Amino acid sequence: MSHAPAPTHVPHHVAIIMDGNGRWAKSRGLPRIEGHRRGVETVRTTTFAARDLGVKVLTLYAFSVENWKRPQDEVGALMGLLEYYLKKELETFVRDRVRLRTIGRTDEMPASIQKLLRTTMEETKNFADYTLVLALNYGARTEAVDAARAYAAAVAAGKEKLNDSSWETFSRYLTTADLPDPDLVIRTSGETRISNFLLLQAAYAEFIFTPVLWPDFTKADLAAAIAEFNKRERRFGLTSEQLKPAAATK
Repeated sequence: MSHAPAPTHVPHHVAIIMDGNGRWAKSRGLPRIEGHRRGVETVRTTTFAARDLGVKVLTLYAFSVENWKRPQDEVGALMGLLEYYLKKELETFVRDRVRLRTIGRTDEMPASIQKLLRTTMEETKNFADYTLVLALNYGARTEAVDAARAYAAAVAAGKEKLNDSSWETFSRYLTTADLPDPDLVIRTSGETRISNFLLLQAAYAEFIFTPVLWPDFTKADLAAAIAEFNKRERRFGLTSEQLKPAAATK
């Protein structure tokens, strides 16, 4: 595939629902785990493709709270691949100044993975130019429940005032509190749903659904999605006419 032209305006935060590993493997007569293994390689290439294109935050939906329901041998293999990936990438992240963050109930992940995550995040916490966020054991509804519980506890403790509640206040209790909302959400494989991913944060994001299976997703595909993003008018509830004066002053 030829390289797409460089986008004129790059979304600050891109979030991707990585889908299609199983179908990629099945179409080639391979076991599902081979699709997941190839998908890990795409994670590596996309991480740096996004940075090369000017993205500042990349969030990847790596493992959802619902994924535990998959066959145990597949879940075990996914955990093994995640552990392998983290071990292999730590040196790369430090060398290339990639800050790693996670969202989700990572305290329910295997202990060995929790340790690797802590180590990697500690080693990269001071890098400010580019952030990779892995959504692990993540679900937007679970996140909302956890945030509501924490917010209610803060109100009960007198740290928050219920009558002064706002989205700005409540959002501080989400796991994404220190991250900007996504500007662009991409889902690969042709599926057109968002599967419990960043439901609150993506309220005004642009969505792009591509038929490309995740293991086949390239830098050119990402650039094409960003180019499509550039064609969209983001109104945030306003009218086109209201946006024109602001655009004219830039």
